[in-house]
Amino acid sequence: MNASRASGRAAGHLVALATIVVWGVTFISTKVLLADFTPVEILLLRFLLGWVALWVVCPHALAVRNLKDEVLFALAGLSGVTLYFLLENMALTLTFASNVGVIVAVAPFFTALLAWRFLGDARPGGAFMLGFVVAIAGIACISRSGSEFALNPAGDGLALLAALSWAIYSILVRMLAARGYGSLRATRRIFFYGLVCMLPILPLAGLSIQAEALLRPVNAANLLFLGLCASALCFVSWTFSVRRLGAVRAALYIYLVPVVTVLTSIAVLHERVTWLSGAGMVLALTGLLISEWGAPGRARTAQKRDGPSPARGQR
Repeated sequence: MNASRASGRAAGHLVALATIVVWGVTFISTKVLLADFTPVEILLLRFLLGWVALWVVCPHALAVRNLKDEVLFALAGLSGVTLYFLLENMALTLTFASNVGVIVAVAPFFTALLAWRFLGDARPGGAFMLGFVVAIAGIACISRSGSEFALNPAGDGLALLAALSWAIYSILVRMLAARGYGSLRATRRIFFYGLVCMLPILPLAGLSIQAEALLRPVNAANLLFLGLCASALCFVSWTFSVRRLGAVRAALYIYLVPVVTVLTSIAVLHERVTWLSGAGMVLALTGLLISEWGAPGRARTAQKRDGPSPARGQR
């Protein structure tokens, strides 16, 4: 049993790391697409492709047991798909990208607080907080490297709300996993609600997607990457990681997103690494390790609230 649990946790860590690597690359892919598409158009196309792909892979309908679970799916789609990406994109138009990169990385802190407050996890301790501070300092170094960093209340506030939105999504995913819903079909239903929640903003976005732009090889490749890999595959793999590590430990890997983005920029865009960004990468990784060591464990009360752990039936 212990060996099985250790194996499950190891798989969770590896899958979380692989997911973050892909998500770190998405910034480069999105940057390419912004030449021909608006942020809302990219968001719509990305998750529409992901939703269709998940239906092709698994065409079976998901049987939701009750209205409460249906509401959880709807809230997950709203928080993790529509609100997170919409708030982040809006923040990028109002403040520096460096600000957004740092502020969104506080998501693990919000996740730990929400897990403590609503799921009965242990209260975040000193080691977790130390790791959080070290990681944020590293991310700040990466963001400051070659860019400006100044406070902008409107944009920075939206970025903070985006981080909170992702934390809420992680908690909801853990609650749904504890109710026994499989990762793939659960993700497909979350995407559906995410797309539904986008509908009210589409008339305001002024969509003008051109077939010529869609068929350009570079755009098609990047859209397929975002839709099939970064959305369909990675949201499923993120749910897998949350199942095995818990929402807090899985969220800690968000600290590595800026690190992956910098390394990808060096490899793909041939950008130069500065001593500040190099130091930042080391600090972000160190903060991750410290926070992982001090991450709050799951309390017994959480088992009572969430129900039996799905890990028993999955491993």
